[in-house]
Amino acid sequence: MIIGIGFDDPFLVGLIGLGLLFLFVVIGVRVVFAAAIVGLLGLVELLGWGPAAGIVGTIPHSKSSTYALSVLPMFIFIGFIAFHAGMTQQLFDAARKWVGWVPGGLAVATVFATAGFAAVSGASTATAAVFSRVAIPEMLKYGYDKRLAAGVVAAGGTLASLIPPSAILIIYAIIVEESVGELLLAGFLPGAVSALVYAAIIIIWALYRPDAGPSVSGYSWKERVMTLPGISPIVIVVFIIMSAIYNGWATPTEAGALGAFVIFVLALARGTKIHTMKNALMEAAKLTVMIFSLIWGVLIFVRFLGFSGLPEAFTEWIIGLDASPMVIMICILLAYAVLGMFMDAIGMLLLTLPVVYPAVIALGFDSIWFGIIVVKMAEVCLITPPIGLNCFVVNGVRPDIPLTDVFRGIALFFVADVVTIALLLIFPEIVTWLPDLMRG
Repeated sequence: MIIGIGFDDPFLVGLIGLGLLFLFVVIGVRVVFAAAIVGLLGLVELLGWGPAAGIVGTIPHSKSSTYALSVLPMFIFIGFIAFHAGMTQQLFDAARKWVGWVPGGLAVATVFATAGFAAVSGASTATAAVFSRVAIPEMLKYGYDKRLAAGVVAAGGTLASLIPPSAILIIYAIIVEESVGELLLAGFLPGAVSALVYAAIIIIWALYRPDAGPSVSGYSWKERVMTLPGISPIVIVVFIIMSAIYNGWATPTEAGALGAFVIFVLALARGTKIHTMKNALMEAAKLTVMIFSLIWGVLIFVRFLGFSGLPEAFTEWIIGLDASPMVIMICILLAYAVLGMFMDAIGMLLLTLPVVYPAVIALGFDSIWFGIIVVKMAEVCLITPPIGLNCFVVNGVRPDIPLTDVFRGIALFFVADVVTIALLLIFPEIVTWLPDLMRG
């Protein structure tokens, strides 16, 4: 696209911009910069320099001041405090002593521990990085296959995409202007189902190959009960956030702020040093700025798409297809699976939802149900090659485990994700039950 080229058809300009964006992404330009540059050029082509500069200049402030977006730094801070205060290690220790006796027990414990940490972190890559340090050494010490050890951590990290407080669910809510509270509640049961499916497939695989995933036994009931005080801060924070949102006595942002305050006080009470708190604050700030910048850049591109008329044209084309809505939905999900091989989850959703979402709603699908489905697809993309961001995180923390072994280790969990997505398609009530109760 060249400024001043003078295309008369905005739709054609939109198509050229979309193609240019994917070209930038393929050659390695970061999504935030690729989207912002293409969006600016497209707006200049369609509207002229003055209006385009005005639109682009207002986006960072208007979106930063969005009340719903303020929930993100709260939830991110909770996760980093929990990690730096040592609560993650205690969570894994408790899971190991309670479920380590089943076949593949340490891997199953990792799944449940990552699910518990996801309930206070909301960030998939952070969860994968934390448990690469905590869980993989324990599994290798007990003779676990290193591919299983790496795969379960990479896959377990993806649970943070669904289990509230999920950063990506909040971003979806902001893009499509849906209720943040209802979406966070909707993710709870699908996240739990996903964790249970992961655990089931590990147990089945360990029964077939007991040498690769031995059970760990010998813990008394007293030892198990003694682990409960260590995980109480996480349980308290999760209870506060979920009950506040469900019962409606606090907004998600207020619940996140209260949860952050509570875990901050509990961490200080456990003897966490001030410099440790400072590290948690700095890491939370860095991740928040990264996510906010990504949102700004992509929303510039979204504005451009809106003026080009591309979303409306795509909606009309989808509705006109001679196929059932469910078949079309499956095709859309397959397209996400392919796209996710080349893009990170948040960037993929930010770029595609403005085009795909109107068509999905026009087909009669529920907005919250689709949000959970598409975020689950984003989870799958976090562990599929060649991008598979969580796999790269595990390899980065544990360079002794080759990246090829990490990707081989996620094969089991890819099958588990397909099973989970099928369950959510067949039984949408898994997603809609809690939000319906909240409305009722």
